[in-house]
Amino acid sequence: MKNKAIKHVFFDLDHTLWDFDKNSALTFDKIFKMHDVGVSLDTFLEVYEPVNLDYWKRYRNDEIDKMELRYGRLRDTFNTINYSVDDALIQNLSHAYIEHLSSFSHLFEGTMDLLQYLQPKYQLHIITNGFEEAQLKKMNSSAITPFFKTVTNAEVAGVKKPNPIIFDYALKIANAQPKESIMIGDNYEADVLGALNVGYDAIFFNYRNDQTEPHIKQVKHLLQLKDYL
Repeated sequence: MKNKAIKHVFFDLDHTLWDFDKNSALTFDKIFKMHDVGVSLDTFLEVYEPVNLDYWKRYRNDEIDKMELRYGRLRDTFNTINYSVDDALIQNLSHAYIEHLSSFSHLFEGTMDLLQYLQPKYQLHIITNGFEEAQLKKMNSSAITPFFKTVTNAEVAGVKKPNPIIFDYALKIANAQPKESIMIGDNYEADVLGALNVGYDAIFFNYRNDQTEPHIKQVKHLLQLKDYL
């Protein structure tokens, strides 16, 4: 059922519109070749992806800072797969990863179709926990920047989702009210519960088929959002 009060649609970026896993894998393949890292990409990614998610959760909870996230997720992955690398190489890979990540621009299937459908009907916005310089580059390289009126990131807001402050900050710069706003994202805690707690409506982009509460609105493909908007 469509919520006719909605005027503002807020999206998460990574894992929601921008295909982080695909672009990240391509980036690692590129920088491993640049730095002569002789490890199987599949072996690395199998370990890295859950490690990265855990580091991002710790970052959201303010248990670690940006530099600890960028270094630690690589160090822990290489240690787990028993591939010997020194600190200097980890630091070089960490910087190269951020530098080259936005050179890839794969979006989730249906992203452009969805944004073209929504733009005439709503004001579109981004709320992301990602780092400011990286997120803007990703949006530009994938040609989605023109669709969005505002972009709120955790570095500008000073806090990360699900903290209510970042959602309130996003409303303020969008000149929007909670009751006329909806949040769409892949992280149940950060995006969905965070938005609902501030008074937004919310839809869970559940492409991983995670278990969730039955009353939570969810889609498994972006174009299914047309049923709600």
